Amino acid sequence: MRVLYDSETDTLTVIFADSPVVESDEDKPGTILDYDASGNLVSLEILDASQRVGLPTQIEYRVVPAGT
Repeated sequence: MRVLYDSETDTLTVIFADSPVVESDEDKPGTILDYDASGNLVSLEILDASQRVGLPTQIEYRVVPAGT
């Protein structure tokens, strides 16, 4: 998984898989979901990220222990 923030376009992208995108849906205005040929989610794109995400240039990642 990769998280990319492009400050020039103010776009935040979370890439879940390196599969080719065959379909994109704008779930809500400014939120684009990309799918592969099997219907699996490949990536999530947030437009105007600085207005929609608290701090698009920072990320926190945690693995929650099993059973919690």
